Order: sequence, then C-alpha cells, then structure tokens
Amino acid sequence: MSWIKTVPFDLASGKLRKLYERVTGPGNNVDNIMMAHSLRPHSMEGHMALYKNVLHHSANKVPKWFLEVLGVWVSSLNQCGYCIEHHFNGLQRLLKDPDRGRAIRSAIEAETPGAAPLDGAQIAAMNYARKLTEAPAEMVKADIQALRDAGWDDGEILEINQVCAYFAYANRTVLGLGCSTEGDILGLSPNNSDDPADWGHT
Repeated sequence: MSWIKTVPFDLASGKLRKLYERVTGPGNNVDNIMMAHSLRPHSMEGHMALYKNVLHHSANKVPKWFLEVLGVWVSSLNQCGYCIEHHFNGLQRLLKDPDRGRAIRSAIEAETPGAAPLDGAQIAAMNYARKLTEAPAEMVKADIQALRDAGWDDGEILEINQVCAYFAYANRTVLGLGCSTEGDILGLSPNNSDDPADWGHT
C-alpha cells in the first residue's frame, strides 16, 4: 500500500470519512495514492481538486484520452509504475482502441514518442512534456512557440502544461511514499466532467 501509516476506509471517521466517500470506486475502493493522504485529509482534498480540474473538467479542450497519454508519458519518464498502470488503463478505456493504445505505450516505453500513432500536434506536445519533465530549467519561450506552430492555442498549451505539472506532483507522491497498486482497481477516474464536485471513481 505505502511506506507510511494509512487509515483504511472502514476505520475512517470525520472529514477523512467524508472525503473517502467522495473518492470511492466500486466496493468502497479508495486508490492507494489517495489513501496515502489519510493522515492529513486536507492534502487529499487539495490533491483531488487539482487532479479533477486538470484532467477531468468539461472546460478542457484537449481530448481527455490524450491528456492521459501525456500522463503515462510523464510517469514513464519519472519511472512511476503506479501512475503508468493506472493511467494506461484509463487511457485504454477512453480511447476504445486497444491496438492503438498498446502502440502508444510501446512508443512511450521505447522513449520514441514520434513512433506513436499520434498526429503532429500531439507529437509536439509529447516533446514539450519530455523537456519540461527532464529539464524544466531549460524551458524557453521557443518551446511554447513550437506548440503554437503545431496547432495548439494558448489555452490548450496551458492544459498540456498543467497535466505535465500534475503528474510530476503525483509521481513524487507515489514514489516518495512507496505507494503500490496492491488492492487498487486500475483505470478508474472521476469521469463526470460536467460536475467538478463529483469525485466518484468509475
């Protein structure tokens, strides 16, 4: 589960219990990454609000499946197996094209995103995500212009940036606390994009 103490769903009370009830999936399952926050419920609340708004909000214009691709890519660069497995499964559910999903994953694992079955704008976003993940201090204005030249508008660039930044945070939460996928149901997410307050995992 994790290297620090966590409070299971059936022993939770007060604010923690209320938060758990908001983020549960089938059978009152709480993802281990969320359970890792159980000693400080306020940090779980912050994490979930960020996650929901960055990846699962109806105001986003970038396709959700591609935001998940970016999440798997950043997680792979950070060697975070937990997030790779969760978000690859989420990607497959959204993409509804298992062969294409596997081809994208193969390109990610080979660290050759240009070989993935993605369009030119998406490849440009993958290149941006790689540099931002591996060499954030080396980012320059030209990196943004490259995304514009590929066809992304500035609002979409913000979405891409925020997904990369969120996964840097999530990967370090998982890796730094030793979260495992043991007991998790892979690929669930708060898919009700029309209601930012709905954190239920389906």
